[in-house]
Amino acid sequence: MPSSPVSEEGQATEQQAPVDDERYLRALADLDNYRKRSAQEVERRVAEQADRLLLEWIEAVDSVDRAIAMGPSDGLRSVLEQMEAILARQGVERVGAVGDRFDPELHEAISVQENDETPYLTVLDVARSGYRRGERVLRPAQVVVSRGGAGPEREQETSGEGED
Repeated sequence: MPSSPVSEEGQATEQQAPVDDERYLRALADLDNYRKRSAQEVERRVAEQADRLLLEWIEAVDSVDRAIAMGPSDGLRSVLEQMEAILARQGVERVGAVGDRFDPELHEAISVQENDETPYLTVLDVARSGYRRGERVLRPAQVVVSRGGAGPEREQETSGEGED
């Protein structure tokens, strides 16, 4: 009879082993998922901090731009070129130029002007440049947009006149 409890314990241990293995594998998978989430969170926070720093740098670039507009200076132009080179090395590019097609992802329309000489929704003036880093927009450009030319309203007006 003494052998009977030993064999029961052996069976219990054999049955417990697969359950322990499964728990171990689940814990290992949970740990791996936690590591991945933590790494993604760190990457996201580093990118946000870099964006904040770049936005502060962009404000300095804006100040130099305004100073040049008040009174052009070769010294200020060279400082601006250096600042823009630093931004370029960080993968930042200026967006928003006169003649661009308005894109709500890149531009913020601060005004609309009637203008029959330019196509509909064309950037007529840039009040403040925008910047992006890769596909991520750091700051949209503030622009004045045309509302003339061959726009949807004009096409409807001309096509609706002859249908009566």
